[in-house]
Amino acid sequence: MSDGRVALLDRLAARRALLHRPARRFATIPEPASLGLPERGRWLLAGSFLVEGRLVQAPGAAPWEVPGAGPGQTAEAHGFAWLDDLAGLGDRPARALARDWTFRWIARFGRGRGPGWTPALAARRLGRWMSHAALLTEAQGRDQATLARAASQTLRFLDRRWTTARGPARIEALAAILRAGLALEGMERHVGAAATALGREAEAQVDAHGAIASRSPEDLALLFALLAEAEAALTAAGRPVAEPHRAALRRIAPVLRTLRHSDGGLARFHGGGRTVAERVERALAAATAPPLRTEGAAMGYLRLSVGRTSVIVDAADPPAGPHGHASTLGFEMSSGRRPVIISCGSGRAWGAEWHRAGRATPSHSTLAIEGFSSSRLSRSGEEMTERARVLSAHRQRSAAGAQLSLVHSGWAETHGLTHRRELLLAPDGRSLSGADTLAALTAAEKKRLETVLKSAGGQGVRFALRFHLHPDVRPTVEGGGLCVGLRLASGEGWSFQFEGEARLTLDPSVYLDRTHLLPRATKQIVLHGVLVSSEARIGWTFAKTEDTPLAIRDLDRPDLSDPPDRP
Repeated sequence: MSDGRVALLDRLAARRALLHRPARRFATIPEPASLGLPERGRWLLAGSFLVEGRLVQAPGAAPWEVPGAGPGQTAEAHGFAWLDDLAGLGDRPARALARDWTFRWIARFGRGRGPGWTPALAARRLGRWMSHAALLTEAQGRDQATLARAASQTLRFLDRRWTTARGPARIEALAAILRAGLALEGMERHVGAAATALGREAEAQVDAHGAIASRSPEDLALLFALLAEAEAALTAAGRPVAEPHRAALRRIAPVLRTLRHSDGGLARFHGGGRTVAERVERALAAATAPPLRTEGAAMGYLRLSVGRTSVIVDAADPPAGPHGHASTLGFEMSSGRRPVIISCGSGRAWGAEWHRAGRATPSHSTLAIEGFSSSRLSRSGEEMTERARVLSAHRQRSAAGAQLSLVHSGWAETHGLTHRRELLLAPDGRSLSGADTLAALTAAEKKRLETVLKSAGGQGVRFALRFHLHPDVRPTVEGGGLCVGLRLASGEGWSFQFEGEARLTLDPSVYLDRTHLLPRATKQIVLHGVLVSSEARIGWTFAKTEDTPLAIRDLDRPDLSDPPDRP
């Protein structure tokens, strides 16, 4: 079915929803499910908006009125992402602005007009109205009746159109129908069917190992939170919860625990960030907790964890969707509650160019051949048409520590080269050693490499090994350019050293974090190498300095942290 026909059917469904008798009030006010970021709430109060990577000052404008808004800004405006942030700030001006914008939106678009009437956006909007109903109906009376009427119309729209949503948006739509049906007077009849359908969708989208197709830890966390909150709402209302719904929660919980660093934040792979930690923490605490999974494979990631140090590695093929990253064999490392080695993150919030850059291999802590990501995007810049394949992923324990050995074929077709990464986390967690090797393995690959080297005219194949540092890490090049000292905000000291034919530089990098209005400047350690034969190998080590004690009282150190962004 064409996009135009889908949009027409959405619009007709929104108009038909107006023909039914609306709810006039809330039977119960739902418990808040999610709060946003106070700092972003302050930006909104100041009239500061991020539009396609640009900071736009538009005092007095509502989010859908900001000039120059592209698809991302439109989705945030009509999906009410801003409502979470104003609720997260929570002071009197923020609450007043949240109510003003909400009822202005209802007056302008509530009768099925505007771009917000798609199942995905309507689901986000209805979910946030339910989550913040207490804030939006503080004045009671007319406000409650207006919100109840708009919410019941949206519920009926979703009841007709949720099946046209894709992937996790279906679960978000069903969870919103369920919560609104329980909360709005006269809407209870929608709850049973939504609860049954939610169980079916959870069973279909969460595989037997607790993974989802996007491989995004953040997507998995948000889906888990939605299912957990829906389960809690049904239980509180004395309603049954479908067994596939509960089973999906049991499968996801240990995977999420594996994908959290020692600081509690999620690994930042495949479009995911670290902005849902508190919501996930609440959901995990309320869940029936399976045994804690501290190591092993989870959704294609491998985790090593000893003492204060945790390491998470992307050890599977990238997903085929439009948000997958060329991050194969990339890793992240945290010490205690301090991230050390990171991925740059998703640039989606800052426009198409940042989004594309964030998906490339050089934006991850791994090896990249100059000019070639390990997986390549199509000309449209959306889908990955050439994806790296993980050929092997082995783990073992020995007296030397926990070891991983991984190989991917991302450059086998272009250069005849495979990438092998070996990692070793010491038994006390005080050092992480690695070795990265580019090599041609088969006769066909060696022949292809010979052709590439010949065409390079003796210049070889240039590659770089990158380690992106968190903005709170303070690096210093030492030893005549042969090592890097790292100082964490906790006071811990680490040292980076390498061996092999390479040149070390400390280069600019960025940390793409939605808790900040603009990309944050940071640094990356880069080892530059050239392959001139059939193999090149570089070894490296991150080790705690001898003066770093085994136990640290980790307090904030303002002198080592960046000041907050200001609009």
